[in-house]
Amino acid sequence: MTRSETIEARDPSIVIDVKDLRFSYGPGLPDVLKGVDLRVRQGEFVALLGQNGAGKTTLAKHLNGLHQPTSGEVRVAGKRVADQPLSVLARSVGYCYQNPDHQIFSSSVAKEVGFGPTNLGYSSAEVDELVSDALDLVGIAALRDAHPFTLGRGQRQLVAVASILAMDPRLLVIDEPTTGMDRVGGMRAMGLLSKWASEGRTILVITHDMDLVSEFIDRSVVMAGGRILADGPTQDVFRDTAVLEEAHLMAPAPVTISDRLERFGVDRAKSISEAVGQLVGPTEGR
Repeated sequence: MTRSETIEARDPSIVIDVKDLRFSYGPGLPDVLKGVDLRVRQGEFVALLGQNGAGKTTLAKHLNGLHQPTSGEVRVAGKRVADQPLSVLARSVGYCYQNPDHQIFSSSVAKEVGFGPTNLGYSSAEVDELVSDALDLVGIAALRDAHPFTLGRGQRQLVAVASILAMDPRLLVIDEPTTGMDRVGGMRAMGLLSKWASEGRTILVITHDMDLVSEFIDRSVVMAGGRILADGPTQDVFRDTAVLEEAHLMAPAPVTISDRLERFGVDRAKSISEAVGQLVGPTEGR
């Protein structure tokens, strides 16, 4: 019995189990991933952080079989990814690309969202129900008959996410979910993801928006040079100056500001509003 099989037998809640993963794009080429270990359990909402070229997307593409390890092992829901065809992996791993236009091709939102479950063999009645549920989840039910490319970038991103949700995967991987959205749209999208995680979905988000990560995501994984530098509670990771410096990342404003206001009685804050609330709260009612 392998290490991962032993772990899965003991803890079936583990959804992602990556052990000593190495990957290169061809013989003789340098490793892009250099001994990555990662474990994520059901219902966790995890941010994957790092500069371009850190290895984030390359790692994520091992979860749905788009890349195969040079060495090491990748398991999703206890099963080796390398042993499963892409058609089977699609039932358990939903992958949403950074650019929704690389994913969308149908003439209506409903057809786009229904494409996946149709190809998984669901009946037309089941597909219609899955489409309606997915559109309701992302809040764009009113757009079901619209042509996707008449929509704004943020709305197209929601269409792409809905098309993945309609297949009801156990694991949802989203690359830059708030790209093309304003602050309000980004907060709404992250709020939805947080809600879905609380309902038992496992969500891995690749993002550069450190402020939104600080506010919504409790666990962060930092990568640089094909390795994981840190993996832990987001607020602890954002205060590890050595890690941030090596990864060429900056702590988000809420962290920096709340830490500087510590002498005024402000505790660690995830958001600016949280820090302001601590300052204003004691004076209200005077």
